[in-house]
Amino acid sequence: MTNFNESYDDTTGMRPRKKKRTGLMILIGAVSLVLIALLVAGSYLFSLARTFDKNSTKLENVFPAESLRPKVTEESKGAVNILLLGNDTRATDNGDENFASLPNGGRSDTMMLVHIPADRKGIYVTSVMRDTWLDIPGHGKAKINAAFAYGGVSLAVQTLEGLFDTRIDHVAAIDFEGFKGLTDALGGVQINNPIAFTPRTKKDIHFPQGVQTLNGEEALAFVRERYAFKDGDYQRVRNQQLYIKAVLSTMMSKETLTDPAKISESVKELAPFIAVDDTLDALKVAQLGASMSGVRPNELNFFTLPNKGTGRSADGQSIVIPDMTVIGEFAKALKADKVGQFVEENNL
Repeated sequence: MTNFNESYDDTTGMRPRKKKRTGLMILIGAVSLVLIALLVAGSYLFSLARTFDKNSTKLENVFPAESLRPKVTEESKGAVNILLLGNDTRATDNGDENFASLPNGGRSDTMMLVHIPADRKGIYVTSVMRDTWLDIPGHGKAKINAAFAYGGVSLAVQTLEGLFDTRIDHVAAIDFEGFKGLTDALGGVQINNPIAFTPRTKKDIHFPQGVQTLNGEEALAFVRERYAFKDGDYQRVRNQQLYIKAVLSTMMSKETLTDPAKISESVKELAPFIAVDDTLDALKVAQLGASMSGVRPNELNFFTLPNKGTGRSADGQSIVIPDMTVIGEFAKALKADKVGQFVEENNL
């Protein structure tokens, strides 16, 4: 028989113990669900990172000797700088071997420095014009993209670390061919094209001005073309920035984030066309990805390193003249982890 004196509260007529127990069970259940969700999300993220790790190529000895590298400042601790090197193997005779798998793939067509601040509030991507005329350590004055040809990834890193007086933490080499599969895996990528053009080598493709969705083949043609523009490589760089930002925005969209199959397929498609330094393993990729989970598409900032326009070198080469004053200011911003402030002050 139930003991009502023990089970009921005299003033309310309720069974408080059962209510407390039910409330406690609901709380435990809710916490368990959250923990399970976090574990699943973490496991999935790590699984993706392992897939990337397994299918991408590792680059060894990409960093210069320690004595040649800038010191890490207290202000910049926690920030991450990643050098992106891009190339178009269409113009080479490497057969089925893509740029990302090669220790020395000729001159890089694209050079971008990705700065992720310590507070993870935004991502800043700086494009360095490939014809920028600078001192290449051990080789004198040359176009910056020659650093890769002269001394591989290590010399490219040393050149940019010297230019910005800031350490580069990781390196990724990307072959443009990877954009094709990635775009198709995402179901297309939407861009807002500022200038209508028809690629010189792809007359069957035309890009009208305005908003449009690119498939893989179109995306490849879009990021490759420079001859269709009056300012050539400048517009190609802007188009590459536009495309990469669109890809990141698509991958960060709710539709993609809630579609594990699409994310997994995107990673599988792109990974074979990427080579990363051997310190960027699956765990670091997962940790870096998790730390940037709060970044929104409108916090992706792309700009081109300021320069003084084009000119001619002493031996007659067409070059881009660097604005060393502004580059010095940018270097200070990198070291102080204040790139966002630099971007605002220079209207970039």
